[in-house]
Amino acid sequence: MPLQKLAVEIENLWFKYPETKNWTLKNIDLKIKEGELIALVGENGAGKTTLIKHLIGLLKPQKGTVKIYGKNTRNHTVAELARIIGIIFQNPDHQLFSETVEKEIEFTLKNFGYTKQQIKSIVQKVLKEFNLDKQADKSPLELSQGERKRLTIAFTVAYNPQIIVLDEPTIGQDYKSKQQIAQIVKQLNKKGKTVIIVTHDIKFALQHIPETIVMSKGKIIARGPTWKVLTEDKIVKQAKLTKPLIVRIYERIKDKIGGEKQLNYNRIEQQILEAINNAY
Repeated sequence: MPLQKLAVEIENLWFKYPETKNWTLKNIDLKIKEGELIALVGENGAGKTTLIKHLIGLLKPQKGTVKIYGKNTRNHTVAELARIIGIIFQNPDHQLFSETVEKEIEFTLKNFGYTKQQIKSIVQKVLKEFNLDKQADKSPLELSQGERKRLTIAFTVAYNPQIIVLDEPTIGQDYKSKQQIAQIVKQLNKKGKTVIIVTHDIKFALQHIPETIVMSKGKIIARGPTWKVLTEDKIVKQAKLTKPLIVRIYERIKDKIGGEKQLNYNRIEQQILEAINNAY
């Protein structure tokens, strides 16, 4: 099989803000291959947002290099990098300003030089794909929180960047909206997109994201299969994370119920329910 391209390549990245004495990012080395689906987690102040701002060139390295598909971000503008990497920020309202849902997607496509015919075709397709076709003529402000989040993902996906970064996509979302976002993320990844999820939602990561990077105090302290890194006590403690309740319950009873050592979140839910049913 041919080697996968490197979507993201970071070497010896250091960065600090002018108003701070300490480095926000310290000696970051990171490679993400094309087509990977990966979570980036850590406590507030760990450096996650600063790191993703480097990916799109909003911030430039003070030491080291950041390359996106081989392009050194020092040598490219934000607009140039945006053709390769799209970021959906935490608050969808910060990215919505057009009169209607349809025009929101059209505006993005116009900025990237699509023709009128292409725009019409893509808008119809994307509205349907993201279940927003019935809201096409509505103002984005009339949409629910879940719909607004889907809209920001939709107009980013519309112009077809190779890498998609979602910053805290589940904040303020109900269960149904979270499941919709999970399905969108998985479908994008199946289409070959490199998808990076920045999140505090450990349960969401355990349920849906196969690999996770953990940050603490400006450093990457762990990377690996999500279940392994987010249930390892040493890593969780160092990163000041909290295991979901169902994981903590499972860890206490797994020996009694003959639980498996290597699982995923959905499997442990099943095992606990089976144990409860057997007990009664």
